Amino acid sequence: MSANPFHIDPERARAEVEAFRRKVEAGMETLKNVGPIELGTTPREAVYTEDKLTLWHFKGTKKPSAKVPLLICYALVNTPWMVDLQEDRSMVRNLLEQGEDVYLIDWGYPDGADRWLTLEDYIDGYLDRCVDVIRRRHALDAINLLGICQGGVFSLCYAALHGDKVKNLITMVTPVDFHTPDNMLSHWARNVDIDLFVDTIGNVPADLMNFAYLTLKPLRLNQQKYVAMVDILDNPKEVENFLRMEKWIFDSPDQAGETFRQFTRDFFQKNLLIQGKATVGGKVIDLGTITQPVLNIYAEQDHLVPPAASLPLKDVVGSKDYTVLPFPGGHIGIYVSGRAQKLVPPAIHEWLAAR
Repeated sequence: MSANPFHIDPERARAEVEAFRRKVEAGMETLKNVGPIELGTTPREAVYTEDKLTLWHFKGTKKPSAKVPLLICYALVNTPWMVDLQEDRSMVRNLLEQGEDVYLIDWGYPDGADRWLTLEDYIDGYLDRCVDVIRRRHALDAINLLGICQGGVFSLCYAALHGDKVKNLITMVTPVDFHTPDNMLSHWARNVDIDLFVDTIGNVPADLMNFAYLTLKPLRLNQQKYVAMVDILDNPKEVENFLRMEKWIFDSPDQAGETFRQFTRDFFQKNLLIQGKATVGGKVIDLGTITQPVLNIYAEQDHLVPPAASLPLKDVVGSKDYTVLPFPGGHIGIYVSGRAQKLVPPAIHEWLAAR
C-alpha cells in the first residue's frame, strides 16, 4: 500500500505548478494593458432626467420597424447595464437589430436625499413619468413594457394601476410567489427584522447587498470563479470580459431605505402580490386587472428567482393572451450568454410583432 494517500505524481505536480506560474506571469502582462472597462456600449441619448433617474433612448444601425416602442424597466439592485454589457453580449443591441425601438430606465445611485423614497415614488412617479415621456414622443396612448426581476414586479404593479398606458407586458425572471420552498433569498429576507434594519442603517449599502447575493452560492461566486480566472489570464479579451462582469457586480447602487423596507416586508415577507393584497400609494395591486397580452420569460436554472416563483403569474394575471418562455440558463445568463443572444431577443420581437 502506498504511504501517500493522495497519490500525487511529482512530475505531473511540477508541470501543473509551472503551467500556473506561466499563466500568472502572462496575466500580469495582460492586466497592465487592459484599458478602462466600459459598460453600456450601444449608442444612446438621454431623453428625460429627473433626480438621479435617466431615461435612455438607444440608437440602432437602422430605423426601427416596430410601431410601438419598448421600455425596459430594470431592478433597483445593480445597474441596468447587464442588458447592454458589451457589443457581442447585448440584449439591447439585439432587440434593435430585430427592429425594436428601445428605451431603458437607469435609476441612478440613491444617496441620503433618497432615503424616504417609496414604492409609490418609483412606480407611480418615476416609471409613470417615463412612460408618459415616451407616449408623447411617439404620439401613442400605450407602449410596450419589459420588466426585469424586481423591475418586472414594478412593471406588474404599474400595468395593474395604469393598464391604459401598457399595450403589451413582458416580464423576465420576475417573482410573483415569493414563498416557494426553493427561494433561498426569500428564506433569508423573511427572517430579517426589516424595521430595525432600515431604521438603523437608512439606505441599504450596495456592498451589503452584494455580500448577501454572493453568499447564496459561496463557493461558486467567491472562490471557483477566481480560480478559473487563472485559465484565461493569457487571453486579453477573456480577461477584459471577466473584469467587465466584475465591474457590473460591484458597481452597484445603494437601496433607498424606505423602498427596501416596503418591498422586503410586503413582497418577501408577507407575499402580498400573489394574494392580491399588495398596495402602492394606498392602491391595491390586483394582477387580475392586467388584461394586456403577457409574455413571461423565466430561467430554468435561476437561483435568485426560481421558476416556481415566476410561473404562478399565469394563475393570477387577468390576460387571456398569456405566453410563457423558458430559457435554459441562469439569472445572468439569460442576458449575456451566447445562447441568450440567439434566443431571447428574437423571441421577444416575434411575440410583439404578432400583437
